[in-house]
Amino acid sequence: MSQILTLVAPKGGLDPALLPRLRDALQGLGAGIGAVDWLAPEEAADLPFDGLAAEQAVAAAGRALDGAPVDAIAVPAEGRRKRLLLADMDSTIVTSETLDEIAAYAGLKEEIAAITRRSMNGELDFRQALIERVGMLKGLPVAALERTWEATALTPGARELVATMRANGAHCALVSGGFTFFTGRVAALVGFHAHYSNTLEIADGRLTGKVGEPILDRDAKLATLKRLAAELSLPLTAALTVGDGANDLAMIQAAGLGVAFRAKPVVAAAARARLEHADLRALLFVQGYRAAEIQGG
Repeated sequence: MSQILTLVAPKGGLDPALLPRLRDALQGLGAGIGAVDWLAPEEAADLPFDGLAAEQAVAAAGRALDGAPVDAIAVPAEGRRKRLLLADMDSTIVTSETLDEIAAYAGLKEEIAAITRRSMNGELDFRQALIERVGMLKGLPVAALERTWEATALTPGARELVATMRANGAHCALVSGGFTFFTGRVAALVGFHAHYSNTLEIADGRLTGKVGEPILDRDAKLATLKRLAAELSLPLTAALTVGDGANDLAMIQAAGLGVAFRAKPVVAAAARARLEHADLRALLFVQGYRAAEIQGG
């Protein structure tokens, strides 16, 4: 079979009774179907198929699942395991938007978070929105960054994703429109090989309200993907990218496997692959890893 449809749910949430329903739905569209392969009991399963476009298979799965909290992603059977991972940080590898959380210490969280939401949904220019938000924080003590870091939580599955891909020879990088203060710490904690992000200018222990140039935005994320792939002598088809905001969309669309993770509407609508229910371990299952192969938990 030339393609694989992977179903992934939160642990224990994939009802085996859904698989015959899905098989019938695909066969009803004229697809050839292979045997179901369980990657993790009641969590992830592969269904090989051919004769349908990936988009058709995913759409059919959505109808067959009928609102069940299960994600469905279709990929070519060949080259499933990716050799380059490029991941967004905020609301992807970590659960929060770190800039919004910093703003709480200036009493501006709701105001700045509203700008963040519009920027991440593509309604505002990312560069200008970032400059505006950081400017509002001028004079804030650096201690606010430390307190924000102490409250920052990793997204479930982040460690497993990076540890497993690294163990299998992949280069893993964090790329963020956020700040080096956080990306450096997250990269070290999770195990990324490298991190790329923006710099908050600081003087006398306080934020100056300025961002260091050049600003890492949507175009820079895409450029980072292309540069890393070239340095590693890899085609873009060998890359996995994941993110949630409009500044991630270009790299999501350019990669062989680009995934919108609990993404903003504009991103979810434009991405070929989406995760709404499962955690980041799902990105391993989509590559064909079995539960027994996952490391770093």
